[in-house]
Amino acid sequence: MTISSFHTSLRRLKNYCEAQSFKGWDPYDGLNSKIFKVTPLKYWDIARLIWIQTFKRNPINLRKILLVPKDYNTKGIGLFLTAYCNLYKYTNQTGNDSFGSSEDILNQIIKLSDLLISMQSKGYSGSCWGYNFDWQARRLFLFPKGTPNVVATTFCASALFEAFEITKNEKYLSTALSSADFVLNDLKRTKVKKGFLFSYAPLDGNNTVYNASLLASKLLSICYSYTNNEAYIKAARENVTACVDAQKENGSWVYGALPVQSWIDSFHTGYNLDGLIAFQNYSGDKSFDKNIKRGFEYYINNFFMDDGTPKYYHNKVYPIDIHCPAQLFVTLNRLNYFTQYQDLAEKVMEWTIKYMQTQTGYFIYQKKRFFSSKIPYMRWSQAFMFCAMSFYLLSISKKIE
Repeated sequence: MTISSFHTSLRRLKNYCEAQSFKGWDPYDGLNSKIFKVTPLKYWDIARLIWIQTFKRNPINLRKILLVPKDYNTKGIGLFLTAYCNLYKYTNQTGNDSFGSSEDILNQIIKLSDLLISMQSKGYSGSCWGYNFDWQARRLFLFPKGTPNVVATTFCASALFEAFEITKNEKYLSTALSSADFVLNDLKRTKVKKGFLFSYAPLDGNNTVYNASLLASKLLSICYSYTNNEAYIKAARENVTACVDAQKENGSWVYGALPVQSWIDSFHTGYNLDGLIAFQNYSGDKSFDKNIKRGFEYYINNFFMDDGTPKYYHNKVYPIDIHCPAQLFVTLNRLNYFTQYQDLAEKVMEWTIKYMQTQTGYFIYQKKRFFSSKIPYMRWSQAFMFCAMSFYLLSISKKIE
Protein backbone atom coordinates (compact mmCIF):
# COMPACT_ATOMS: atom_id res chain seq x y z
CA MET A 1 0.00 0.00 0.00
CA THR A 2 1.41 3.38 -0.99
CA ILE A 3 1.27 6.48 1.20
CA SER A 4 -0.80 8.11 -1.51
CA SER A 5 -3.46 5.37 -1.42
CA PHE A 6 -3.59 5.58 2.37
CA HIS A 7 -4.06 9.36 2.19
CA THR A 8 -6.88 8.84 -0.29
CA SER A 9 -8.59 6.36 2.04
CA LEU A 10 -8.30 8.67 5.03
CA ARG A 11 -9.65 11.65 3.08
CA ARG A 12 -12.64 9.60 1.94
CA LEU A 13 -13.41 8.68 5.54
CA LYS A 14 -12.89 12.26 6.72
CA ASN A 15 -15.19 13.60 4.02
CA TYR A 16 -17.88 11.08 4.90
CA CYS A 17 -17.80 11.91 8.62
CA GLU A 18 -17.84 15.65 8.02
CA ALA A 19 -20.73 15.31 5.57
CA GLN A 20 -22.67 13.52 8.32
CA SER A 21 -21.71 16.27 10.82
CA PHE A 22 -20.30 13.46 13.02
CA LYS A 23 -23.82 12.21 13.80
CA GLY A 24 -24.81 8.61 13.26
CA TRP A 25 -26.12 5.31 14.57
CA ASP A 26 -24.55 2.99 17.12
CA PRO A 27 -24.64 -0.80 17.62
CA TYR A 28 -26.40 -0.29 20.97
CA ASP A 29 -28.87 2.50 20.18
CA GLY A 30 -31.94 0.32 19.62
CA LEU A 31 -33.78 1.70 22.64
CA ASN A 32 -33.77 5.13 20.97
CA SER A 33 -36.44 3.78 18.62
CA LYS A 34 -39.44 6.12 18.72
CA ILE A 35 -41.66 3.12 18.09
CA PHE A 36 -40.25 1.07 20.98
CA LYS A 37 -40.66 4.04 23.33
CA VAL A 38 -44.44 4.11 22.89
CA THR A 39 -44.87 0.39 23.66
CA PRO A 40 -45.16 -1.19 27.13
CA LEU A 41 -42.12 -3.33 26.23
CA LYS A 42 -39.89 -0.46 27.32
CA TYR A 43 -40.68 -1.33 30.97
CA TRP A 44 -39.53 -4.97 30.64
CA ASP A 45 -35.81 -5.69 31.05
CA ILE A 46 -35.83 -8.88 28.96
CA ALA A 47 -37.61 -7.08 26.13
CA ARG A 48 -35.09 -4.24 26.26
CA LEU A 49 -32.19 -6.68 26.10
CA ILE A 50 -33.69 -8.62 23.17
CA TRP A 51 -34.50 -5.38 21.34
CA ILE A 52 -30.94 -4.06 21.63
CA GLN A 53 -29.38 -7.37 20.62
CA THR A 54 -31.73 -7.65 17.63
CA PHE A 55 -30.49 -4.30 16.36
CA LYS A 56 -26.86 -5.08 17.15
CA ARG A 57 -26.71 -8.55 15.59
CA ASN A 58 -28.89 -7.96 12.53
CA PRO A 59 -26.85 -7.22 9.39
CA ILE A 60 -29.90 -5.40 8.01
CA ASN A 61 -30.25 -1.87 9.37
CA LEU A 62 -33.63 -1.64 11.10
CA ARG A 63 -33.08 1.90 12.36
CA LYS A 64 -34.77 3.83 9.57
CA ILE A 65 -37.82 1.61 9.66
CA LEU A 66 -38.12 1.71 13.46
CA LEU A 67 -37.28 5.41 13.74
CA VAL A 68 -33.92 5.48 15.47
CA PRO A 69 -32.49 8.96 14.83
CA LYS A 70 -28.85 9.67 14.09
CA ASP A 71 -27.20 11.51 16.96
CA TYR A 72 -23.92 12.61 18.52
CA ASN A 73 -22.13 10.10 20.73
CA THR A 74 -19.74 11.47 23.35
CA LYS A 75 -17.05 8.85 22.90
CA GLY A 76 -17.35 9.26 19.16
CA ILE A 77 -16.82 13.02 19.46
CA GLY A 78 -13.85 12.38 21.74
CA LEU A 79 -12.32 10.07 19.14
CA PHE A 80 -12.90 12.60 16.36
CA LEU A 81 -11.33 15.33 18.48
CA THR A 82 -8.23 13.22 19.11
CA ALA A 83 -8.01 12.49 15.40
CA TYR A 84 -8.15 16.16 14.43
CA CYS A 85 -5.50 16.94 17.03
CA ASN A 86 -3.31 14.32 15.33
CA LEU A 87 -4.06 15.80 11.91
CA TYR A 88 -3.06 19.22 13.25
CA LYS A 89 0.25 17.84 14.51
CA TYR A 90 0.85 16.09 11.19
CA THR A 91 0.09 19.21 9.15
CA ASN A 92 2.35 21.41 11.26
CA GLN A 93 5.18 18.89 11.35
CA THR A 94 5.21 18.07 7.65
CA GLY A 95 3.71 21.13 5.99
CA ASN A 96 1.41 18.74 4.13
CA ASP A 97 -2.11 20.15 3.88
CA SER A 98 -3.67 17.06 2.30
CA PHE A 99 -6.26 16.97 5.09
CA GLY A 100 -6.90 20.71 5.31
CA SER A 101 -4.99 23.77 6.38
CA SER A 102 -3.80 24.16 9.97
CA GLU A 103 -6.41 26.90 10.42
CA ASP A 104 -9.26 24.71 9.16
CA ILE A 105 -8.22 21.80 11.36
CA LEU A 106 -7.83 24.11 14.37
CA ASN A 107 -11.36 25.41 13.85
CA GLN A 108 -12.62 21.84 13.83
CA ILE A 109 -10.73 21.13 17.07
CA ILE A 110 -12.38 24.11 18.76
CA LYS A 111 -15.86 23.15 17.54
CA LEU A 112 -15.52 19.55 18.69
CA SER A 113 -14.03 20.56 22.05
CA ASP A 114 -16.87 22.98 22.76
CA LEU A 115 -19.40 20.37 21.67
CA LEU A 116 -17.84 17.80 23.97
CA ILE A 117 -17.96 20.14 26.95
CA SER A 118 -21.65 20.83 26.28
CA MET A 119 -22.39 17.09 26.32
CA GLN A 120 -21.18 16.38 29.87
CA SER A 121 -23.36 14.38 32.27
CA LYS A 122 -24.57 16.55 35.13
CA GLY A 123 -24.81 15.94 38.87
CA TYR A 124 -21.49 14.21 39.51
CA SER A 125 -18.30 15.14 41.35
CA GLY A 126 -16.41 16.05 38.20
CA SER A 127 -16.55 16.15 34.45
CA CYS A 128 -17.88 12.91 32.96
CA TRP A 129 -19.64 11.60 29.91
CA GLY A 130 -22.15 8.87 29.07
CA TYR A 131 -23.89 7.59 25.95
CA ASN A 132 -26.83 8.97 24.02
CA PHE A 133 -29.01 5.90 24.55
CA ASP A 134 -30.39 3.66 27.27
CA TRP A 135 -28.31 0.51 27.44
CA GLN A 136 -29.56 -2.78 28.80
CA ALA A 137 -26.54 -4.83 29.90
CA ARG A 138 -26.38 -8.58 29.48
CA ARG A 139 -26.75 -9.05 33.22
CA LEU A 140 -30.14 -7.36 33.04
CA PHE A 141 -28.77 -4.09 34.37
CA LEU A 142 -30.04 -0.84 32.84
CA PHE A 143 -27.76 2.14 32.21
CA PRO A 144 -30.12 5.08 31.50
CA LYS A 145 -29.22 7.52 28.75
CA GLY A 146 -26.50 9.90 29.88
CA THR A 147 -25.24 7.66 32.70
CA PRO A 148 -21.52 8.46 32.77
CA ASN A 149 -19.01 5.67 32.39
CA VAL A 150 -15.25 5.57 32.71
CA VAL A 151 -14.60 4.46 29.12
CA ALA A 152 -16.41 7.39 27.51
CA THR A 153 -15.05 9.76 30.15
CA THR A 154 -11.45 8.70 29.55
CA PHE A 155 -11.70 9.08 25.79
CA CYS A 156 -13.39 12.48 26.11
CA ALA A 157 -11.09 13.92 28.78
CA SER A 158 -7.98 12.60 27.01
CA ALA A 159 -9.10 14.36 23.84
CA LEU A 160 -9.61 17.63 25.73
CA PHE A 161 -6.06 17.38 27.10
CA GLU A 162 -4.84 17.08 23.51
CA ALA A 163 -6.99 20.04 22.48
CA PHE A 164 -5.58 22.12 25.34
CA GLU A 165 -2.01 21.41 24.26
CA ILE A 166 -2.85 22.82 20.83
CA THR A 167 -5.19 25.71 21.69
CA LYS A 168 -4.00 26.58 25.23
CA ASN A 169 -7.65 27.13 26.11
CA GLU A 170 -7.74 26.78 29.91
CA LYS A 171 -11.39 25.70 29.82
CA TYR A 172 -10.41 22.53 28.04
CA LEU A 173 -7.73 21.81 30.64
CA SER A 174 -9.90 22.51 33.68
CA THR A 175 -12.74 20.38 32.29
CA ALA A 176 -10.42 17.47 31.60
CA LEU A 177 -8.73 17.72 35.01
CA SER A 178 -12.10 17.73 36.75
CA SER A 179 -12.70 14.19 35.46
CA ALA A 180 -10.29 12.89 38.11
CA ASP A 181 -12.88 13.84 40.75
CA PHE A 182 -15.43 11.71 38.94
CA VAL A 183 -13.07 8.72 38.93
CA LEU A 184 -12.06 9.06 42.58
CA ASN A 185 -15.41 10.04 44.08
CA ASP A 186 -18.15 8.56 41.90
CA LEU A 187 -16.81 5.26 40.64
CA LYS A 188 -17.13 2.33 43.01
CA ARG A 189 -14.18 0.18 44.04
CA THR A 190 -14.02 -3.58 44.46
CA LYS A 191 -11.18 -4.91 46.56
CA VAL A 192 -9.35 -7.93 45.18
CA LYS A 193 -6.26 -9.84 46.32
CA LYS A 194 -3.99 -6.93 45.48
CA GLY A 195 -5.44 -3.47 45.13
CA PHE A 196 -8.91 -2.78 43.73
CA LEU A 197 -10.90 -2.50 40.52
CA PHE A 198 -12.77 0.63 39.48
CA SER A 199 -16.37 0.23 38.38
CA TYR A 200 -17.44 0.93 34.81
CA ALA A 201 -20.05 3.44 35.98
CA PRO A 202 -21.29 4.89 39.30
CA LEU A 203 -23.78 2.02 39.58
CA ASP A 204 -23.62 -1.33 41.30
CA GLY A 205 -22.94 -4.55 39.44
CA ASN A 206 -20.41 -3.35 36.86
CA ASN A 207 -17.09 -3.55 38.68
CA THR A 208 -15.21 -6.51 37.20
CA VAL A 209 -13.97 -5.33 33.78
CA TYR A 210 -10.19 -4.94 33.53
CA ASN A 211 -9.97 -2.67 30.50
CA ALA A 212 -12.44 -0.16 31.94
CA SER A 213 -10.59 -0.16 35.24
CA LEU A 214 -7.24 0.42 33.55
CA LEU A 215 -8.66 3.28 31.51
CA ALA A 216 -9.56 4.92 34.82
CA SER A 217 -5.91 4.65 35.82
CA LYS A 218 -4.87 6.08 32.49
CA LEU A 219 -7.04 9.13 33.11
CA LEU A 220 -5.75 9.60 36.66
CA SER A 221 -2.19 9.31 35.41
CA ILE A 222 -2.69 12.03 32.80
CA CYS A 223 -4.27 14.27 35.44
CA TYR A 224 -1.31 13.59 37.72
CA SER A 225 1.10 14.77 35.01
CA TYR A 226 -0.56 18.21 35.14
CA THR A 227 -1.12 18.50 38.90
CA ASN A 228 1.37 16.24 40.73
CA ASN A 229 -1.56 15.24 42.93
CA GLU A 230 -0.28 12.13 44.71
CA ALA A 231 -3.83 10.91 45.41
CA TYR A 232 -4.28 10.38 41.68
CA ILE A 233 -1.21 8.26 41.18
CA LYS A 234 -1.70 6.34 44.44
CA ALA A 235 -5.17 5.20 43.35
CA ALA A 236 -3.92 4.44 39.84
CA ARG A 237 -1.06 2.32 41.20
CA GLU A 238 -3.40 0.25 43.40
CA ASN A 239 -5.68 -0.34 40.46
CA VAL A 240 -2.87 -1.24 38.08
CA THR A 241 -1.54 -3.67 40.68
CA ALA A 242 -4.91 -5.42 40.77
CA CYS A 243 -5.16 -5.64 36.98
CA VAL A 244 -1.66 -6.99 36.39
CA ASP A 245 -2.28 -9.54 39.13
CA ALA A 246 -5.12 -10.83 36.94
CA GLN A 247 -2.83 -11.13 33.91
CA LYS A 248 -2.14 -14.70 32.85
CA GLU A 249 1.39 -16.07 32.71
CA ASN A 250 1.27 -15.99 28.90
CA GLY A 251 0.55 -12.25 28.98
CA SER A 252 -3.19 -12.40 28.27
CA TRP A 253 -6.18 -11.04 30.17
CA VAL A 254 -9.69 -12.35 30.15
CA TYR A 255 -12.28 -9.59 29.71
CA GLY A 256 -13.36 -9.54 33.35
CA ALA A 257 -13.33 -11.29 36.69
CA LEU A 258 -16.71 -13.06 36.36
CA PRO A 259 -17.02 -16.56 34.82
CA VAL A 260 -19.23 -15.11 32.04
CA GLN A 261 -16.41 -12.65 31.19
CA SER A 262 -13.77 -15.27 30.48
CA TRP A 263 -13.14 -14.58 26.79
CA ILE A 264 -9.87 -13.09 25.50
CA ASP A 265 -10.21 -10.58 22.67
CA SER A 266 -8.06 -8.28 20.60
CA PHE A 267 -9.05 -4.67 21.15
CA HIS A 268 -9.75 -4.90 24.88
CA THR A 269 -6.25 -6.31 25.28
CA GLY A 270 -5.09 -3.19 23.46
CA TYR A 271 -7.07 -1.03 25.89
CA ASN A 272 -5.31 -2.77 28.78
CA LEU A 273 -1.91 -1.99 27.29
CA ASP A 274 -2.97 1.60 26.67
CA GLY A 275 -3.86 2.00 30.34
CA LEU A 276 -0.62 0.42 31.54
CA ILE A 277 1.70 2.41 29.28
CA ALA A 278 -0.06 5.64 30.26
CA PHE A 279 0.50 4.88 33.94
CA GLN A 280 4.16 4.10 33.31
CA ASN A 281 4.83 7.13 31.12
CA TYR A 282 3.05 9.71 33.26
CA SER A 283 4.09 8.38 36.67
CA GLY A 284 7.63 7.36 35.80
CA ASP A 285 6.99 4.09 37.67
CA LYS A 286 8.38 1.19 35.63
CA SER A 287 7.38 -1.53 38.08
CA PHE A 288 5.01 -3.04 35.55
CA ASP A 289 7.22 -2.85 32.48
CA LYS A 290 7.48 -6.65 32.26
CA ASN A 291 3.71 -6.92 32.32
CA ILE A 292 3.44 -4.46 29.45
CA LYS A 293 6.02 -6.31 27.37
CA ARG A 294 4.47 -9.71 28.10
CA GLY A 295 1.00 -8.38 27.31
CA PHE A 296 2.16 -6.83 24.05
CA GLU A 297 3.90 -10.02 22.95
CA TYR A 298 0.68 -11.93 23.52
CA TYR A 299 -1.32 -9.26 21.70
CA ILE A 300 0.89 -9.03 18.63
CA ASN A 301 1.39 -12.80 18.31
CA ASN A 302 -2.20 -13.95 18.79
CA PHE A 303 -4.51 -11.44 17.10
CA PHE A 304 -3.02 -10.90 13.63
CA MET A 305 -2.42 -13.34 10.80
CA ASP A 306 0.55 -13.24 8.42
CA ASP A 307 -1.49 -11.73 5.58
CA GLY A 308 -2.72 -8.87 7.79
CA THR A 309 -6.07 -10.41 8.72
CA PRO A 310 -7.02 -9.21 12.23
CA LYS A 311 -8.64 -11.70 14.62
CA TYR A 312 -11.33 -10.93 17.18
CA TYR A 313 -10.48 -13.69 19.67
CA HIS A 314 -7.19 -15.38 20.46
CA ASN A 315 -8.53 -18.73 19.24
CA LYS A 316 -10.78 -17.78 16.31
CA VAL A 317 -10.95 -15.15 13.61
CA TYR A 318 -14.60 -14.24 13.16
CA PRO A 319 -16.40 -11.96 13.54
CA ILE A 320 -13.74 -9.41 12.53
CA ASP A 321 -14.89 -6.24 14.23
CA ILE A 322 -13.53 -2.91 12.93
CA HIS A 323 -12.06 -2.31 16.40
CA CYS A 324 -9.72 -5.27 15.89
CA PRO A 325 -7.55 -3.74 13.17
CA ALA A 326 -8.06 -0.16 14.37
CA GLN A 327 -6.66 -0.69 17.85
CA LEU A 328 -3.39 -2.04 16.44
CA PHE A 329 -2.35 1.36 15.09
CA VAL A 330 -3.11 3.05 18.41
CA THR A 331 -1.25 0.39 20.40
CA LEU A 332 1.85 0.49 18.20
CA ASN A 333 1.95 4.26 18.48
CA ARG A 334 1.41 4.37 22.25
CA LEU A 335 4.05 1.73 22.96
CA ASN A 336 6.54 3.05 20.38
CA TYR A 337 6.58 -0.26 18.51
CA PHE A 338 5.53 1.05 15.10
CA THR A 339 9.00 0.94 13.53
CA GLN A 340 9.56 -2.62 14.69
CA TYR A 341 6.18 -3.80 13.41
CA GLN A 342 5.69 -1.49 10.44
CA ASP A 343 5.42 -4.37 7.96
CA LEU A 344 2.56 -5.88 9.95
CA ALA A 345 0.90 -2.49 10.41
CA GLU A 346 0.97 -1.88 6.66
CA LYS A 347 -0.48 -5.31 5.93
CA VAL A 348 -3.30 -4.81 8.45
CA MET A 349 -4.06 -1.32 7.15
CA GLU A 350 -4.13 -2.54 3.55
CA TRP A 351 -6.37 -5.48 4.51
CA THR A 352 -8.74 -3.22 6.45
CA ILE A 353 -9.11 -0.69 3.65
CA LYS A 354 -9.60 -3.44 1.06
CA TYR A 355 -12.16 -5.50 2.95
CA MET A 356 -13.86 -3.07 5.35
CA GLN A 357 -13.99 0.35 3.67
CA THR A 358 -16.85 1.05 1.29
CA GLN A 359 -16.84 3.17 -1.86
CA THR A 360 -18.77 5.80 0.09
CA GLY A 361 -15.79 6.14 2.41
CA TYR A 362 -17.16 4.66 5.62
CA PHE A 363 -15.98 1.43 7.24
CA ILE A 364 -18.30 -1.49 7.88
CA TYR A 365 -18.99 -2.79 11.39
CA GLN A 366 -18.12 -6.50 11.20
CA LYS A 367 -16.92 -8.94 8.59
CA LYS A 368 -18.14 -12.49 9.19
CA ARG A 369 -17.28 -15.74 7.48
CA PHE A 370 -20.29 -15.80 5.16
CA PHE A 371 -21.73 -12.28 5.37
CA SER A 372 -20.94 -8.87 6.81
CA SER A 373 -22.70 -6.16 8.77
CA LYS A 374 -22.23 -3.05 6.64
CA ILE A 375 -24.17 -0.58 8.79
CA PRO A 376 -22.20 2.72 8.99
CA TYR A 377 -21.99 3.10 12.76
CA MET A 378 -20.50 6.49 13.59
CA ARG A 379 -18.90 5.96 17.02
CA TRP A 380 -18.05 2.30 16.77
CA SER A 381 -16.69 2.22 13.23
CA GLN A 382 -16.03 5.65 11.73
CA ALA A 383 -14.79 7.55 14.77
CA PHE A 384 -12.64 4.68 15.97
CA MET A 385 -11.11 4.05 12.55
CA PHE A 386 -10.63 7.77 11.86
CA CYS A 387 -8.73 8.11 15.13
CA ALA A 388 -6.70 4.94 14.43
CA MET A 389 -5.76 6.14 10.96
CA SER A 390 -4.62 9.47 12.38
CA PHE A 391 -2.21 7.59 14.66
CA TYR A 392 -1.00 5.57 11.69
CA LEU A 393 -0.45 8.84 9.80
CA LEU A 394 1.64 10.26 12.66
CA SER A 395 3.66 7.03 12.89
CA ILE A 396 4.35 7.00 9.15
CA SER A 397 5.43 10.64 9.16
CA LYS A 398 7.84 10.04 12.04
CA LYS A 399 9.26 7.04 10.23
CA ILE A 400 9.83 9.09 7.06
CA GLU A 401 11.58 11.79 9.07
